[in-house]
Amino acid sequence: MHQLRRYLVTGLVLWVPLGITIWVLTLIVSTLDKSLLLIPYQYRPEALLGFTIPGLGVVLTFIILIVTGVLTRNFVGQKLVRAWDSILRRIPVVKSIYSGVKQVSDTLFSDTGQAFRKALLIEFPSPGNYTIAFMTGTPSGEVLRRLPGDHVSVYVPTTPNPTSGYFLLVPKNKTQELDMSVDEALKYIVSMGVVGPPHKAAPGAAAAGGIHAPRN
Repeated sequence: MHQLRRYLVTGLVLWVPLGITIWVLTLIVSTLDKSLLLIPYQYRPEALLGFTIPGLGVVLTFIILIVTGVLTRNFVGQKLVRAWDSILRRIPVVKSIYSGVKQVSDTLFSDTGQAFRKALLIEFPSPGNYTIAFMTGTPSGEVLRRLPGDHVSVYVPTTPNPTSGYFLLVPKNKTQELDMSVDEALKYIVSMGVVGPPHKAAPGAAAAGGIHAPRN
């Protein structure tokens, strides 16, 4: 029974990541394939060839994104984008959703933005306990005026689902920037600490491991 259990665990270790990866890719492809609905039925593969072509929607989506990007880079395209943006911001309910999503997407995809560019170590949820967080920016406006000292905005993802989490405003001197990429930090979080980042010896670091208190 012990040997049988070892074989079972070995099989799970092999197939579970592969199965989840295939499931996620299938979900993405099937979702993007819905973009084929933009094409008149008589020009779709099932009408022309008699069968569907999985993944064709991915190619179509990619082409649409590239063409949209090219068209909006010129003067006329930018004028149209501003006009469309202005219309959406005047529609009740829609303007609240659109404005929030646009601000987040502009921050995340900006070449000069700092959102999710740094992995930080912070004390959370109580002093003496630590977790990994991602820097999303710095406070501004009314929030900035009411905060004492320098703070940073951070996102603390939950485990094993990093799409939910907590938004915190943390004193800058209570954070430690980690020498790891965002991908490495996400793997560490999703695996619940099982898949650790590669060790990188810091100059002058002590031989003994452990978590050090944040710098003051």
